Amino acid sequence: MSWATKICWALLIVITASCDLFRFKSDKEDEADPIVASIDQQVLRKSDLTLVNTQGLSASDSSSIINRYIQSWIRKQLMIREASRSMAYDEAEINRKLLDYKYALMVYEYEKAYLDSHLDTNIPEQEIVQYYEANKQNFNLKEIIFRVNFVKIERNHPQNRNLERLLRLQEGEQKEALNKIVLDFASNYFMEDATWVKVDDIIANSPLADSPNLVGLLRNNKLIIVEDERYKYYFRILEYKLADQVPPIEFVKDEIYQILLNKRKVQLVEELQKEIYNRALENNEFKIYE
Repeated sequence: MSWATKICWALLIVITASCDLFRFKSDKEDEADPIVASIDQQVLRKSDLTLVNTQGLSASDSSSIINRYIQSWIRKQLMIREASRSMAYDEAEINRKLLDYKYALMVYEYEKAYLDSHLDTNIPEQEIVQYYEANKQNFNLKEIIFRVNFVKIERNHPQNRNLERLLRLQEGEQKEALNKIVLDFASNYFMEDATWVKVDDIIANSPLADSPNLVGLLRNNKLIIVEDERYKYYFRILEYKLADQVPPIEFVKDEIYQILLNKRKVQLVEELQKEIYNRALENNEFKIYE
């Protein structure tokens, strides 16, 4: 949960409790809006249940959700009562914290709106490359990744021999014929030559996932073939990187993009704060007393 969400919940709890203390209704309103639950002087009325979204639900599901809401309201009121009985609170301090939450949320929403309208999200490729070259040692891999052609096909399929022959050719050779077999007959496949992926994401649910010497297999084989009772699994290893090695830029490009984008956000907010401060200083809008 983000700090902004926590602030929203804190404000909601305090405001809800405060509203409960000062809610007054006429007798006529009471009849039209009956009490659903109460604790001491606090009441939950039927109209309050309109906050509960039950649209599109069955009568049974709607009733269940409303009952949970009522139970949640009761628990909240009991906690508020218990807290007020068990501890002495400084009302001024609570109000100060509430204002702090309110102002922090206002600033957060303003900065967010400012970023939405002023942030340039276009980060040139060269900027990503420069960051990678300057910081590549910070991107050490925590797991094995590779570029691979993966094909899962019926164990006794008549195209198996031809498929193996094509997979043993150099990368790029017979690509069209290989893709045709894969598209027409494979039960599962991954043929994105240029894409680096985590090894575990590809070998999951195959006999290779249980291999005790996966690193050795990668080092010594360009084509790994394993099978189970029904399928054969082909892994043509185009390139690999082991854990603790530096990943290729393609594998961390999205991560670098987010890093650079966050840097831009921080810089833009700092510039906004500085601009507002300097404008107020120039216009003598604040004083600092010795």
